[in-house]
Amino acid sequence: MIRHIVMWRVRGETVAEREAASTLVKSRFEGLRGLIPGMRHLEVGLDYSKVDYACDAVLVTEFDSREALEAYASHPEHLRVRNELGDIRIARFQVDYLAESESNPETAVEYFHAKT
Repeated sequence: MIRHIVMWRVRGETVAEREAASTLVKSRFEGLRGLIPGMRHLEVGLDYSKVDYACDAVLVTEFDSREALEAYASHPEHLRVRNELGDIRIARFQVDYLAESESNPETAVEYFHAKT
């Protein structure tokens, strides 16, 4: 199983504008549930700490395989969401990894090295 985590800082001059942008990110990505083959899990969380170094939103997804994650990247519904959100993000961070719950640590390290 591959876990795909993306965190965003979103555009907005005020806390209210950033909260509205974060809520839009959440609703659009949650709309992908059940539409992407090989996606086992999708969760979107919004930051409540409001500390200056926090991201505003996080997406946590799980996929059956690397191939399923790669197919997600170009899936029409995913591309639609990305286009709808436009330039709402000001920073994006991503981690993809082989979840150890279904692998051994050596396999996870091999996967990491293959991706870098």
